[in-house]
Amino acid sequence: MQTDLGPSILERFAEIVGPAGIVTDATALAPALTEWRGLYHGRSPALLAPATTAEAAALMAICHAERIGVVPQGGNTGLVGGAVPASRPGRPEILLSARRLTTIRELDPDNDTITVESGCVLADIQAAAAEANRLFPLSLAAEGSCQIGGNISTNAGGTNVLHYGNTRDLIMGLEVVLPDGRIYAGLRGLRKDNAGYDLKQLFIGAEGTLGFITAATCKLFAQPRSIATAWVSVPDPAAAIRLYAAAREWLGEQLTALELINREALDLVLEHIDGTRDPLGATAGWAVLLELSCAEAGSAADDRLGAFLGNALDEGQVTDGMLAQSHAQRADLWRVRHSISEAQRCAGAGIKHDISVPVSRIGHFLQLATDYAAERVPGVRVVAFGHMGDGNLHFNLSQPADMPPDAFVALWEEISRHIHGLAADLGGSFSAEHGVGRLKTGELERLRGGVELDLMRQIKQALDPRGIMNPGALLTAGHDR
Repeated sequence: MQTDLGPSILERFAEIVGPAGIVTDATALAPALTEWRGLYHGRSPALLAPATTAEAAALMAICHAERIGVVPQGGNTGLVGGAVPASRPGRPEILLSARRLTTIRELDPDNDTITVESGCVLADIQAAAAEANRLFPLSLAAEGSCQIGGNISTNAGGTNVLHYGNTRDLIMGLEVVLPDGRIYAGLRGLRKDNAGYDLKQLFIGAEGTLGFITAATCKLFAQPRSIATAWVSVPDPAAAIRLYAAAREWLGEQLTALELINREALDLVLEHIDGTRDPLGATAGWAVLLELSCAEAGSAADDRLGAFLGNALDEGQVTDGMLAQSHAQRADLWRVRHSISEAQRCAGAGIKHDISVPVSRIGHFLQLATDYAAERVPGVRVVAFGHMGDGNLHFNLSQPADMPPDAFVALWEEISRHIHGLAADLGGSFSAEHGVGRLKTGELERLRGGVELDLMRQIKQALDPRGIMNPGALLTAGHDR
């Protein structure tokens, strides 16, 4: 098998996408060949960026016939190496980018749907919905650069899962180019459609291993007329869980976000992110960020959340708290939360985990995982934060001050196996929202083997028998045919 694409194939690609749709220069390719955290560096002879679904289909047909690997890529904001070529000798892999698929095809406010191409940046979709007085609720730290195709391919979560669900819950229809170049035309804005298998679900969370998503029909919601945001201190995760239970009883479906943040995470943000400040100026070990959205206008949300927090203080459920008094204050609180990953990267080497457990077991997991990390790596800094309302925690570790970064990162596999095992033992998952990518393929085989993994491989074999789609990501067996 050739190690690079021959001139004739590159010419065929160029004929389809034109000069604006093909990148072969090494310098121009470099940013697309490195994962955001710098853990993965790949190589590829070309990045191809189709401007239409028909162009994507024509490219895929060539790759299928020539057995050329295809690595779909959106905004390249992933954290598990799932959008970077594997750099394997003997088999070329092209990057298939959605960067030119940026059209918002239709916005139907009466049906509460928006149909967008896969290269649309998430923040642009949010803005388009807002212009029509609608809400597209998917929200995450990378929303200014991540693309909806990547969000769908990884079933992204984010901060609003508590009320609106994961990306999977927001997708009504998909358009997908299959590995052999055929097009699955499933863009339907229907809330009821029992005409056989729900095929779109196969591609959501498949990490580009079954096809290349070119467009999606997404759900929209009414814009809340008032929003209230608060930051409170709690003594420990058990208290945070009790607070969450009380919030569900008091606030019901209007509770849209509930985030748990430990002191080490907050301190890293204050140290490394300019313009941030401690919301309470306190030394509490744990903080909870809550948000309430109401259909009523005016001060309805503030009044309800303020009443709840007043009661929580009286009952001793929280030790301190503040209710944002302006949009700017609300933005500042969320900036602290969204800056944690960037702050940890600035602080040196990190070992990161994206786990989920039942909400009732969050405190138990944190205790077990923290005790293990402290014993295994004395002086390690535990950076724990996440979407507590849906059981998703980012249990991250930052290198001790006196430990070389390389020595710390060398422990990644050993430590992660233990942390993932703790989550699994508590009925949880080793991958809550970031996906498997190339980073966790071994853990998928170890923790999800047997019938579950066999079914995944059978689906892969049925849709991609030549194994050209994102080789080495998610599933390792059965590739390189």
